Amino acid sequence: MNVKSLRSALSSYLFLAPALVLLILFTLYPVLYGSYLGFTKYTAVNFATNQPPTWVGLDNFRTLATDDLFKTGVLNSLKYLLVVPALQLASLAVAVLVNRQLPFIAFFRAAYYVPVITSISLAAVMWDWIYNKDGTLNWLLKSLHLMNPKSNQSWLLDPNTAFWAIMFVTFWRGFGYYMVLYMAGLQTIPEELEEAARLDGATPWHVFWRITVPLMQPTILLCSLLSTLSAIRVLEEVLVFTNGTGGPLNSTYTALLYVYKKSFGGLDFNYGLASAAGLVVAAIALILSVLNFRYFRDGSTRA
Repeated sequence: MNVKSLRSALSSYLFLAPALVLLILFTLYPVLYGSYLGFTKYTAVNFATNQPPTWVGLDNFRTLATDDLFKTGVLNSLKYLLVVPALQLASLAVAVLVNRQLPFIAFFRAAYYVPVITSISLAAVMWDWIYNKDGTLNWLLKSLHLMNPKSNQSWLLDPNTAFWAIMFVTFWRGFGYYMVLYMAGLQTIPEELEEAARLDGATPWHVFWRITVPLMQPTILLCSLLSTLSAIRVLEEVLVFTNGTGGPLNSTYTALLYVYKKSFGGLDFNYGLASAAGLVVAAIALILSVLNFRYFRDGSTRA
């Protein structure tokens, strides 16, 4: 390497240095140190007395394997993945509709995106009002004669419905975000391809499955991956709707809520056990990410 090339390389790394330092300090170091804590005993007592973590090997993972609450959290997090296909199909379908030049289309695009920029606190107040026993949902169901007029269903206090009620809020909040991503993908597809297919006699359904979906595969992979990771790491909705309890009867308790409760949200302050639980969640997320890549890389979205 000559002097000029060396100077050029040094200049490039000099410009990258601030970002690299921040990346190491706030991303790489916390990930590595948090992973290390998963194999140690480290509590608030250690922190307060400035004692170093004690290496315990796989003891934290053995504790998790026998902890029924953690198992419940993992199962609920996996069950939360049911929102992913519904969210993706609905977002893609609406993106196709609003990608056309129709009257008031700008208003509908903005309206669909409003939930994305709505704070979770405000959303919780609104949906709590909808879900309570005197709320809008019960009134609507009674008006349509789909519920006993004397029923006073409280959707967030019933173990049979609380999980699904919170999941629908996640669907509502994420719908507009993925719709915008799909719209961006749709606008990269050359119109000539679709027009040529129509001239050849293809129906709108065939155009969608044979041209639109295959060309949208990278966007579908991105949206599927993001929504899968968001589902397995759901926390905000459970915190605000259940006051951090995961109730009623642990019906909404998730794996990430377990991590939060063991570290900051309860009286445990067991950072080692919380880090081990976080590693399990990260491993599950990694496996799901690999499955997403394999599924879409093999062209499974093609009809």
